[in-house]
Formats: sequence, C-alpha cells, structure tokens
Amino acid sequence: MASNPERASSVEGAGRATASGLCLRVVATAGFADYALLDCGDGRKLERFGRFTVERPEPQALWRPVLEPGQWLRADATFKSTAAEEDGEGGRWRQNNPLPDMWPVRVLGVTALCRLTAFRHLGLFPEQLPHWQWMLEWLRGVRDKPARVLNLFAYTGAASLLAAGAGAEVTHVDASKKAIAWAKQNQAASKLGAAPIRWILDDARKFAAREVRRGKSYHLILIDPPKFGRGPEGEVWDVFTHLAPLLRDCAMLLAPGPAALVLTTYAIRASALATDGLVRECLAQRRGACESGELAVIEQAGGRLLPTSLFTRWTSDDATH
Repeated sequence: MASNPERASSVEGAGRATASGLCLRVVATAGFADYALLDCGDGRKLERFGRFTVERPEPQALWRPVLEPGQWLRADATFKSTAAEEDGEGGRWRQNNPLPDMWPVRVLGVTALCRLTAFRHLGLFPEQLPHWQWMLEWLRGVRDKPARVLNLFAYTGAASLLAAGAGAEVTHVDASKKAIAWAKQNQAASKLGAAPIRWILDDARKFAAREVRRGKSYHLILIDPPKFGRGPEGEVWDVFTHLAPLLRDCAMLLAPGPAALVLTTYAIRASALATDGLVRECLAQRRGACESGELAVIEQAGGRLLPTSLFTRWTSDDATH
C-alpha cells in the first residue's frame, strides 16, 4: 500500500445478512501525494493538505492519538467548534501560521483549490479517492461515447472535473452559487476550461424531476447529499425525508444498458444496510449488482481506519460496455 499511495485498498466486512447474501465492505484509502491523515484521536484529526497541516474535529476518532502533542501543536490551522454546534461543523479557524486564501492540492491529475471554511471543511474530501478511481475505470469501459454523467450535490466539483477530464459530458448540479464558483476556479486551475461541463444552480430534487419529464438519461449518476440543506430558492432538503423520492427519480434517469449509480452519505445516524436497502428497492426493476459499506481513511501514524461515510454503488448487469 505504501508503495502506491493513490491506490485504494478495501477490506471485506464481517457482517453478512444470510437471507440476501449481503456483505458490507470497508473501502479505505491511504491518501495520495498531496494528502495524508497524519494522526487522529480524542475526537480530533491531524491532516496534511498540500503544503499545510490542519487540525479539526472528528467525533469518530474515539481512540488516543499516536503522535506526540508537540506535532499536533505545529499544525498551521486549528478548527474550534462553537458551543452551539454539537456536531462540530460550525465554528472558526485559528491560524497558527499564515495561510493563503486558497492553495492547490493535486489529485489524479486535477487541481482542487483548498480553503478554510466556516464548516470545518476545506473543499476536498480525500476519502472519495476510491470512488473517483472506480468511476474513471468504469467510464473507460463505456462504449457509448461520450458517457453522460450527472453529479448531484456536486459542491466544488472534483468528481465533475475528473469525469470531464476522462471525456465524459458532465452535468454538475449544486444549490450553492458560491460552491459552483469555487468549482469553476478548480476547473481553471486544472486547465480544463474546454471540458464539457454543464453548471446548474438548482435544487437537486427539482432538477432530477424535470430531467425525468424531459426524458433525459445518464450513464452514471453521483449523489452526495448533506444531512440538511436549502436550495437556491429556500427549498428544504432532509436526507431522511427526501433521499428516497430523489433516488426513485434517479432510477428513471439511468440510461438503458450499462449504467451505474454511486450514493455517499455523511454524518447521519443510519447504517449502510439502510442505504443499501433503499437503492435496491429503487432499482428493483433493473438487473444489477449492489455493494455497500463504509469509506475510510488509513491513518499514517498508527495504521488505523478512520470511518468517514456510508456508500452504496449500483451497476447494471449489462456487460456490453
């Protein structure tokens, strides 16, 4: 693993539902040249994004850190949650050393510009690396060129840029004007200005429903929803209420023949069994394979797996790429 830091590693989980033959998977990555999870513990994590190290909350790091406290104290920036934010997402950064407003991080040939946000994120989610690698491999096999990709809740666009760079026609949908502007900055930094990306500022549910009415179809659909959110016109998103109807629309948007759907869910009180069951139900009329489990990042200091999110990937049984 250490010899190829961009290779995703996977570990089969032990849990199995004998009635369905379901086996949950852990898909973990050790990071890549511009990113590493240096250490984690006591509800915090220490990471390197490009040239800078940051410390931020991580409630699932229940164990103790491995590195000495002095190494944590040398972080360039530290995120402190506000008292009102029990989930650790809201708060403010303290810069221990001057950081630029944005700085580049390279991953799989594209550039993501990272910045410190008020929601503790930096605009890039490195645990998604296995999904991105899987997506690029899957797109290579699509014979109906160019492949059409729909990226919902697309945020700053790493997946959109990777897919477009691989020759796909991408529809990038997000409810935040600032996120789309950030994604376009990443596009420019990646020198993909001519890439076929359609930037859509819209509520994901409304857009998907309109695409169904228009008779549109996509070979690959990426869905990465937040727990809660609002659309550009104040539309409310609640993952427990709205994910199921959105997935039913997405099932109708999948192209006949080779098609795939990737769902990732963060920071919700649910199991991968729940998202697996929902995806299987929504795609029950299509022949295909479904795999579900957790994404994780492998810690550099102690080799522990830090869980980050749940995932479900569905692919059609049609092998005619």
